[in-house]
Amino acid sequence: MSTPTPHPPQPPRDLRSHRRRTERWLVLGFFLILLVVGGGLIAWIYGWGGLAGGLVSIVACTLALVGVGGLLWLLLTWAGRWADRE
Repeated sequence: MSTPTPHPPQPPRDLRSHRRRTERWLVLGFFLILLVVGGGLIAWIYGWGGLAGGLVSIVACTLALVGVGGLLWLLLTWAGRWADRE
């Protein structure tokens, strides 16, 4: 019977970087599923002409959502900096 060899020490993990990368992939996956499944259902129910209008609507709503999220982020960042000032 052989003795198990000890594992080499693992380098420290950057959990913040891992979280940012994971969140980025989750958001990208959400929008990809939204476009593929939503666009597929629109094309199946309303045809290819409806898909063009649906994609315009999906993109417009996505841009509006990103805009509102960006404004909220700016507002919260500004409020945090204002609260931290001395």
